[in-house]
Amino acid sequence: MTMLEPDIETMPRDELAQLQLSRLKASVARAYDHVPYYRASFDGAGIDPRAVESLDALKAFPFVVKDVLRDNYPFGLFAVPREKVIRVHVSSGTTGKPTVVGYTARDLETWSGLMARAMAAAGLGPGDIVHNALGYGLFTGGLGFHDGAQRLECTVIPISGGLTERQILLLQDFKARGIFATPSYALNIADSAAAAGVDLASGALEIGIFGAEPWSNEMRRELETRLGIKAYDHYGLSEIMGPGVAAECDRQDGLHGWEDQFIFEVIDPESGERLPAGERGELVITTLTKEALPMVRYRTRDLTVLTDEPCPCGRTHLRIQRVTGRDDDMLIIRGVNLFPSQIESVLLQFPGIAPHYQLVLRRQGALDALTVEVEASPDVAAGGKEAMTDVGRDVAHHVKSLLGVTCAVQVKGPGEVPRSEGKAVRVRDLRN
Repeated sequence: MTMLEPDIETMPRDELAQLQLSRLKASVARAYDHVPYYRASFDGAGIDPRAVESLDALKAFPFVVKDVLRDNYPFGLFAVPREKVIRVHVSSGTTGKPTVVGYTARDLETWSGLMARAMAAAGLGPGDIVHNALGYGLFTGGLGFHDGAQRLECTVIPISGGLTERQILLLQDFKARGIFATPSYALNIADSAAAAGVDLASGALEIGIFGAEPWSNEMRRELETRLGIKAYDHYGLSEIMGPGVAAECDRQDGLHGWEDQFIFEVIDPESGERLPAGERGELVITTLTKEALPMVRYRTRDLTVLTDEPCPCGRTHLRIQRVTGRDDDMLIIRGVNLFPSQIESVLLQFPGIAPHYQLVLRRQGALDALTVEVEASPDVAAGGKEAMTDVGRDVAHHVKSLLGVTCAVQVKGPGEVPRSEGKAVRVRDLRN
């Protein structure tokens, strides 16, 4: 069992709780002393951060939501002087001001260490060649994985996203053992390789670490088959750290959340009440050692389940079950609640269509209507319009039967559904 820091990764849970408590006390006090927003927030809730005597006290603290970062744009939440912030990343928000996150030198050390820990949990080690197809720049993914791989003493190919033909060439020539990408872009690479007559599954790749967008177990199996790898889920978000918050071990049964650096809670999205382990709700995260941008009870909007049951790998840190979607990404179609990842699970089990899709929302009178755009496999497309119509009818029937939602299905030809070079755009909302 590969562990980078076994003393931390297998720390008994009572010792882990004591470490969390000591770090929590220091973190909330630092936030109160150095960030005007937190001082006003804690005072308004009648909370003395220096009176924290147990981890349970955390549930009395107010939540932080993304709008708080936007309202304090650009540097209003930094807890250190600006000149101590040696790197800044910015979210790719589509509305309003973006969110800005910053890192001190120590924050970057912590971040790269957690990334190296996650990569080791997936089986990578010093000397391995890794192909980094995540976007570099203001997005935290590319540089987060890059620094972690260097910390693990891997050989990093910093190709970033795009230039798919060159990606395929370098995968063949450099013989990377590991690949980092969004799952949708990894699938794009696999498709393009197959179209060029290149069988990546028989090549040197063995390990893929994927994140930055929700993906299903069906997508995992697709990637494992097409690329000849073991595919690992990875979780993070810019406001907390970037990637490196939680990672799968070789059991592929939930992501270990690194509790020496973060406290994880699950709450009811409506009431805000904390839920016990095993119940699905919204993930809330508190940072414990972040210097530049401490986060106290940040509402991620991601829906998941926490479990602290022992993992056969020996790690004691709790596990976060696969994130099925974000609370604010949930679609409500004529009274039926569903997430894009649920539709993906149905589509990827279906013969005759390629694993590419988009969901299009429109208004029909007073009601919302859903069209699922899918792509026919080459065999079905060769059968002409009638074969594609038959597949569309079958897909609509299965979506209705399994998810309870009525939808129209538009079957497109091979290559006609837009491909992603980063985070996939799964939903096109045309209602406005």
